[in-house]
Formats: sequence, structure tokens, C-alpha cells
Amino acid sequence: MSESITVGVIGVGYWGPNLVRNFASLRDVNAKWAADLSTERLDHMRTLYPKLETTTNYQDILDDPEVDAVVIATPADTHCKLACEALDRGKHVFVEKPMASSSEDCRRMIQAAEKAKKQIMVGHTFLYNSALHHIKRLIDDGELGEIFYVYINRVNLGLFREDCNVVWDLAPHDVAILNWLLGNPPRSLTAVGHSYVQPGIEDVAFVNLQYPNNVMAHLHVSWLDPNKIRTITVVGSRKMLMYDDVSNTEKLRVYDKGVNVLPHYDTFGEFQLSYRYGDISIPRLDEGEPLKNEAEHFAECIRQNKAPRSDGYNGLEVVEALEAACRSIAEDGRSIELPGVRSSR
Repeated sequence: MSESITVGVIGVGYWGPNLVRNFASLRDVNAKWAADLSTERLDHMRTLYPKLETTTNYQDILDDPEVDAVVIATPADTHCKLACEALDRGKHVFVEKPMASSSEDCRRMIQAAEKAKKQIMVGHTFLYNSALHHIKRLIDDGELGEIFYVYINRVNLGLFREDCNVVWDLAPHDVAILNWLLGNPPRSLTAVGHSYVQPGIEDVAFVNLQYPNNVMAHLHVSWLDPNKIRTITVVGSRKMLMYDDVSNTEKLRVYDKGVNVLPHYDTFGEFQLSYRYGDISIPRLDEGEPLKNEAEHFAECIRQNKAPRSDGYNGLEVVEALEAACRSIAEDGRSIELPGVRSSR
């Protein structure tokens, strides 16, 4: 295949236009097609990109021999069908999160990609965020020490959805972040949630995940909160940090704070804690758009025939956790075991 990559985007409703914009901005990438059932959306896309070919039938994209890759930004329950068709037609696939509406469908998509010898990548955008990359470096380099726990808060007022609950809507971001930062999927989880506005569709949930090495993580996701909050707190034995995605400045703060326990003591009366209060550092972060980084990574993986950072197995592990969380909610917070580290990767 030539260095130039031609892509077609299926679905240009809410998120699809952002994908078209970013792929169109890349050097040696031709965003040739956009498909959608809405002619109004397609007319809008043509006003933005006059050279863009549009269609209400996604098969036109699959039939085009110039198309190397298909980008799917449609409802999750359509992802498996569209991705498998594209892979069967010899196209690489980028599919938005969550990868599919069930882990069974995720496995089908992985098998189709492996059979076709094509790349499949899931749009977990935060894995291409410069601040998250800085956090991962701090963790991997041991700057924070032993990781104790992670707390993620992703709440706001709306938008209420009718096709899925708040776990499927918001938690994919955070489970993908946790799995990547900690280097493994969770071993087990418990969850509670409630439906306060729409009967039968949870609009608030609390998910507790247990990771290897005794790392605990807690997620709070909600459509029913007075403030828009997007924060990640990581507590280690040496340092702690807080990331605020909503903040316009100082998104990441690293705290040189901690507690030291004297290594030896004979009685409880000799037990002492030493509190450490050091400096707060605010790292300088790259201002590049994560979605553009993500699009560039997909093109690079196609050219170099390498597995994406957010590959099919990554997407599967996220969906397995979402399914387990919903099952735990339905069973009054019962602990659900997960497959854990995947040896087949």
C-alpha cells in the first residue's frame, strides 16, 4: 500500500464530524467519504468539506477500492456488523468507544481483524492525551512510588441518553484510562447505581475496581450532578497527583506529599507516622488535540503494520468491565470476577 491512506467515515452525527476534521488535517491522509442516514447531516458536511463524497449507503465506502480504512462513529450496537463487514472487505477499522455493546461482539471483531490481517483500533481518546502520557511516565518511572489507589470523578448535569445507562456512556473513558495507566485490566469489581430520572436507565453509578498489586480504583459517573467535573486523583507512596480535565490552566498538579511509617516498632506506643509536605509542581503539557494524536496513531499503525495502543483487546477488556459493572448493579453490588491479564495478547 502507498504511504497515502484513504479513509471513509460512517456516521457524522455528534462525534463523526470531529473525526472527519482530524483525519482531513493529516498529511498523506485523504478523508474521502462520509456516510450517514441523515441527508441533512451530509449536506452540512459538504458545506465544510466541498470535496468530500457523501452517501446514505455505507456500502459505497466498502465498495471503493481506494478506501484503505473505515472509521465508525455510529451507535455501539451497530459497531460489530459494520466493523466485520469492513474487515471482510479488506479495510482497516477505527471504531469509536465502546468497541461494541457486548464482549461477545468484541471477540467477533478481533477474530475478523486477525483473519483479515488488518488493524482494528478503538477510539479511547484519553490514551492519546498529553497529560495522561505524563501521568503514565510518572507511574512507570516510579516517581509516585507504589500506587495505592486511583479515584476518578466524571459527572455533569446531562446529557441524558435513552439508548444506554451512565456506565456505558461515561465509564468507558475511565476504565480505558485505568487499564492503560496501571498496565492491566481489573481482577474484580463491585458497583451500585440508581435510576432517578428515567426508569430502568441508571443515571448515577459508583464502581469499585480491584487491580493487581493491591491497587484500588473508584469511579463516580453521573448525569445528575450540579457541576461538570472531570478529575483523576492518583495516590502513591512517594507522591500524589490530581488531573483536572475541565481546568483551562494547571490541568495537572503533582504533590510531593506522603506518610512515612517507622520501619520497626515494638509497642503501639512507639508507633509513629511521619508526614511529608513538599512542593507542588505543575508540569508543562503539550497543547495538541488528543483526537488528532489518535488519528495520527491509527495512520501510523496502518503504515507500520503494528498493533494500536487501543487495540481490539484493549476495547474488549473495557467492555468486559462495563458488562460486569452493570451485572453488579443488577445484583445489588455483588462482586464480579473478571478475566484479568489476557495471556493471548
